[in-house]
Amino acid sequence: MRFADFHEGMTADIGPATLTEQEIIEFARHYDPQWFHTDPDRAASGWHGGLIASGWHTCSLAMRLTVDNFLQDSDSFGSPGLVYLKWLAPVRPNDVLMLRATVLEKRVSAKNPLIGVMRWRWQLRNQDQVEVLDLEATTLFDLKDSST
Repeated sequence: MRFADFHEGMTADIGPATLTEQEIIEFARHYDPQWFHTDPDRAASGWHGGLIASGWHTCSLAMRLTVDNFLQDSDSFGSPGLVYLKWLAPVRPNDVLMLRATVLEKRVSAKNPLIGVMRWRWQLRNQDQVEVLDLEATTLFDLKDSST
C-alpha cells in the first residue's frame, strides 16, 4: 500500500498465521535460547506449563504479516522505532494468530515534506481472542514520487 492509501482510524484484520513447535524451537535456538523456548520437556514443568514462543519471534511474525499485507512494494522505507511493546500472554505451538492493525496518526513530516509519518497499533490475538502482543509503531514513507 502507498502512504495515500492509509487513513487515520483505518483498521484491518490480517492472518491467520501459526508457529509450529519446530519453528518456535529453531527461532529460539538462533536468537533467544532460553529453555522455555527450546526444551519442551523442561518447559512442560515450568512456569508457563509448556513451550512458548520468544516474544521476539511473536514480533517477527507480526512484522511478516504487516509486510505481506501492507508494506511489500510500498513507499515505506523504515521506522524510527516503537512507542511501546507489550507481550501480554504466551504464544504456544500451533496457536492461530490474527493481527489487527489500526492507523492512529498519518501526517507529513514537519522537518521534511518528502517524508510521510504514520503511527499505528498492532494487536495480535490467538484463536481464543486472547491478546498476546500489543505495540505501537511508527513507519516512514517516501513521498518524493507520490501525492500524499
